[in-house]
Amino acid sequence: MRRLLPVLFLLLAACGYGVEAAETAPPAAAPTTSSSTTTTSTTTTTASTLPPTTTSTTTTTTTVPPAQELVIHGVGDVALDPAYIPALVSTPGGYHWAWSGLELLFWDSLTVINLECPISNEGTVVPKSFNFRCDPEALDEAKFAGVDVANQANNHVLDFGTAALLDSIVQLEAAGIGSVGSGANAEEAYRPRLIERNGWTVAVLGFGGVIPGDSWLASDDRPGMASGDDTEAMVAAVAAADEVADFVVVTIHWGMELDTSPRADDMARAKALVEAGADVIFGHHQHRLGPMSWYQGKPIFWGLGNFVWPRLSLPSADTAVAEVRISADGEIVEACMIPATIVSSGHPTLDNPYRGCEGVESPTLTLDD
Repeated sequence: MRRLLPVLFLLLAACGYGVEAAETAPPAAAPTTSSSTTTTSTTTTTASTLPPTTTSTTTTTTTVPPAQELVIHGVGDVALDPAYIPALVSTPGGYHWAWSGLELLFWDSLTVINLECPISNEGTVVPKSFNFRCDPEALDEAKFAGVDVANQANNHVLDFGTAALLDSIVQLEAAGIGSVGSGANAEEAYRPRLIERNGWTVAVLGFGGVIPGDSWLASDDRPGMASGDDTEAMVAAVAAADEVADFVVVTIHWGMELDTSPRADDMARAKALVEAGADVIFGHHQHRLGPMSWYQGKPIFWGLGNFVWPRLSLPSADTAVAEVRISADGEIVEACMIPATIVSSGHPTLDNPYRGCEGVESPTLTLDD
């Protein structure tokens, strides 16, 4: 994996600011120690009597600051649809109310959500059992709350057709939130989002294995989502991202509704993704909270449940914020599921004051290495 240590980001971070998610070309390798560059130029004058050769030397020394700790959070399904959750607009504070009490997302290094809807006013409804349309006006509050990347590879992104899907990407980018998992073609849908944080490059990839039909999948000339069922394609995307990033985060819509443990095919996919270079996997779709696992030292969160969602029942209101802490040495030193509850429709809150993974006992499923 390659290091990218932008001086501008570190200056901003020192002042308490983050750097916007930015899709970049593969970064050039950065030096890890102090280096000196010496440039020598020689000017010679041609004449009957040659004067001494003039030589000028410029020496530049650059000190690269050390990398810092990363704290990455992932949450499950987010529906910013005022028709589905009227409280999002009827409650004082509006969309800000959805995120209030979740300051950990603001102060972390990176927050990834699953956006369970096209966030657009364009397109026409596609006949299916449930159709969600999120409000673009909600994005500023989501960004202010700390949301950095939104997965759009899921079974609702095409609820209002390709026009809404493509407009969703535009709306997210305009709000400063990275979009992953969908695009105008397969190349865009499988493309990682490269984000610079604390002297590291983090790649985020989105996949969706809950597919209403093949027409929802992106192809060479068709907009759509990246398949979460195509292990070969996902492995190739993860391996490519691993070549240009220090850490690879996968956010994936998979499993079956109401499941509280992973199925065998998803366990096989998760292992293949880790073996290809994935460092963190955030899973969602089941509308129920599932366990987490460790595989080859990498955390896998099988089902993060609902998050900004209606409070439909006690089991569906049980949720969590997945936290992964990476040391300045680049080691994953902690991962857990911080308990939370949807206390009222559209309003998740932490069950206890935030102290990271301290004292948190997450439900864990053991996998064979």
